[in-house]
Order: sequence, then C-alpha cells, then structure tokens
Amino acid sequence: MTLEKLRKDIRAAAPRATEHISYEMPTFKMDGRFLVSYAAWKKHCSLYPVSASSLAALGEDPGKYDVNEKGTLRFPPDKPLPAALVRKVVRARLAEGAR
Repeated sequence: MTLEKLRKDIRAAAPRATEHISYEMPTFKMDGRFLVSYAAWKKHCSLYPVSASSLAALGEDPGKYDVNEKGTLRFPPDKPLPAALVRKVVRARLAEGAR
C-alpha cells in the first residue's frame, strides 16, 4: 500500500515520466534520463535519489526522515511520505534535469 501511494504521487508529479525497472527497482525516467526509484526493504522503504540540490530545495521537510549522503530518503513502511514532499522531490529532480 505504501509503495502504491508513492508510485501514484510520483506519477501525479511527473505525468509524462515513463516507468522502468532499473537495478531491480521500480524507476521513473523523464526523456530517457533517470528521475527517481523506490523500493521496500525489511525495515524501511526508500526513495532514490534525493540529490543534494533537490534536498536543498526541500528545506526542512525531510528533517524527520533518514537521508544519506548519496540521496536516499528512508521512511517507515507504516508512514508513507506525504504527497507534498514527494511532489517537491520530483519537481526538484525535474528542475535539475533529472540526471
């Protein structure tokens, strides 16, 4: 359910993005370029990558989540990311050219 909501929120933020599987994870691409991926793990879910520039664009929003230096935003499976936060991440990635 959590990943279904995340997929729907990504799709809403980037309706022209195409869906793929990359590194065995659901992935969205825009114009053939990587946008974001997501996955579920044993103890958490992840959204990849929240790049340094997209993270800066979010301000304090991801403060309550575990974000590593490579741009992985981790969150508990029972607490989906807010749609507004997902939109900000995706829009920031689009603005930076989704590289």
